[in-house]
Amino acid sequence: MKELKKLFQNNRNWVKEKTGENPNYFKSLADAQDPLYLWFGCSDSRVPANEIVGLEPGELFVSRNVANVFPHTDFNCLSVLEYAVNILKVQHVIVCGHYGCGGVKAAMEEHPLGLVDNWLRHIRDVYAKHKGEIEALEDNTKRYRRLVELNVRQQVLNVCHTTILQEAWHKKKPITVHGWVYDLESGYLEDLNCCYTSLEQVESIYKMR
Repeated sequence: MKELKKLFQNNRNWVKEKTGENPNYFKSLADAQDPLYLWFGCSDSRVPANEIVGLEPGELFVSRNVANVFPHTDFNCLSVLEYAVNILKVQHVIVCGHYGCGGVKAAMEEHPLGLVDNWLRHIRDVYAKHKGEIEALEDNTKRYRRLVELNVRQQVLNVCHTTILQEAWHKKKPITVHGWVYDLESGYLEDLNCCYTSLEQVESIYKMR
């Protein structure tokens, strides 16, 4: 129980700090949220979305899961995207992976892990798709980092292939999808330059209109 008491004390200290800076801090948060950004990231505890990009609560709508995967059949991911796009009116969707991702590393290994293996199948599909490129790299560290990047790129495409985003683009909503990677060792973000802003960038086979 000591650790839990510590968390409550941390909470009180945080409230005191915030209200000391702005007495109406929590009242303004309670009124509404108005984020411009949606973040799809990894559940890894070392990747705190708001802190990485220096945004306050209410400025970044966040969804996280193991290895920042966006399966086209996952109703949680789809619901988050729909709510963010249609209700919150976000203008940027960010898919952010990170080097040192345990989920991506596990997807490169052959030993069974249990239920999570079914989830990691999505990353193994990415590996299989780019197997030649990945295995041409000279060491496992580079292969590992490359798969992190390729996984982000694939999840960005998965977001763009949804009926949700395509309908938004059809209605001329200003939404951009970005693919980033966070480097745990440096603390810096890297832009993978896979940026999508319109239906014209979506491959014809995936277009719903």
